[in-house]
Amino acid sequence: MTTVNGGISFWYAQGGVPAPRAPLPGPATADVCIVGGGYTGLWTAYYLKRAAPSLRITVLEQHFCGYGASGRNGGWLYNGIAGRDRYARLHGHQAAVDLQRAMNRSVAEVVSVAGSEGIDADIHTGGVLEVARTPAQLARLNAFHAAEAAFGERDRLLLDAAGSAARIGVHGTLGGSWTPHGARIHPAKLVRGLARVVEGLGVKIHEETPVTELAPGRAVTPHGTVRARYVLRCTEGFTASVHGQKRTWLPMNSSMIVTEPLAPHVWDAIGWQGRELLGDTAHAYMYAQRTADGRIALGGRGIPYRYGSRTDNDGRTQAATVVALRDLLVRFFPATAGAAIEHAWSGVLGVPRDWCASVELDRASGLGWAGGYVGSGVTTANLAGRTLRDLVLLDSGEAAATELTALPWVGHRVRRWEPEPFRWLGVHALYAAYRGADRREAARQSAGTDPVARLADLISGRH
Repeated sequence: MTTVNGGISFWYAQGGVPAPRAPLPGPATADVCIVGGGYTGLWTAYYLKRAAPSLRITVLEQHFCGYGASGRNGGWLYNGIAGRDRYARLHGHQAAVDLQRAMNRSVAEVVSVAGSEGIDADIHTGGVLEVARTPAQLARLNAFHAAEAAFGERDRLLLDAAGSAARIGVHGTLGGSWTPHGARIHPAKLVRGLARVVEGLGVKIHEETPVTELAPGRAVTPHGTVRARYVLRCTEGFTASVHGQKRTWLPMNSSMIVTEPLAPHVWDAIGWQGRELLGDTAHAYMYAQRTADGRIALGGRGIPYRYGSRTDNDGRTQAATVVALRDLLVRFFPATAGAAIEHAWSGVLGVPRDWCASVELDRASGLGWAGGYVGSGVTTANLAGRTLRDLVLLDSGEAAATELTALPWVGHRVRRWEPEPFRWLGVHALYAAYRGADRREAARQSAGTDPVARLADLISGRH
């Protein structure tokens, strides 16, 4: 079997890439203009229109809804959020606990809305299992588990090697940590269903409409300018394509492979009956799911960053990355050694300089934004959409402040990334350091985290 490489992602392989909606026909006006037709933009439009049906809302998307990370991700609907530890240091422990609890509830919120709106996204709520395969990873796993409990996650389970393997038979597992706050999804089905629902509520969606410039009260496109009191940037990994935003969030590449449907005897060897999401505690970590049609979809970092914050066009990934991910798959699951890799692809996620997700509405200009999810965007985008709704309604005088507008990620600002070539050199050096640290930890079999990885964390601002 020949591996399909690119074509946006495997998630579009069955239904095909959607025909784009009509572009913006010319200059227009709206109450709220949302730039970006991924999860963040669509959730924001959904909650705003539900809360204030009279609002005139326009969504502008440069390709089609779900072209970016929303249609290419690993299908991890889970409760992780980028920057929680930093928010605890900046705003106090309880503020970070509040943020974590909001994320826990957001997992259930997505599942609930999908059900009530008739969106079939292959959702299965099996939780998330994080595993450790070296003594150093096990030490980090134990510390991670304790930290999650300290931030209020009392329903998380710490598992020994046998308990972890009983859930998913990962070769060499030394232990695991499981949380119920996670669900497998089919990313493209979710974003396409959400776009359909939003459009049905009366929101205007214009695709094939790139936004080249944002300014107070307007979004500029080749087809005309949309003027609105509120202009919300929801572009995540594609933010660098907007004028003046080249160094705002770094577009980090993540790559995935998916197997052919696996035979029953392979699943007998692996287990995975609970359909949990699967991750690990390596520095260059992996993520995986068991799909609804009996495949393993697995991802990790390939070439982490393209010079000048460039992004690819169709999700094609490097051959060496496909080989590396396949090798990782077989190390985790030796029973998959004979399985064909049916599809490979890449996408970009937004990384702020301090690795903190944030949401903001500038009340003077009406400009707002949300993003910087660092790979945790499937759930975080829902919380961001509800938070942007509350900020807009608060500013317009239609509602009071809410518990969401008080969360510590609201209004967070971060310095810009370094200019080139320092940005490219730094990112590639850091990920080379992380991969080297993983290799040394596996060879040394010591419980201590590799010192090079600790230094890389310090330099990158990752922790």
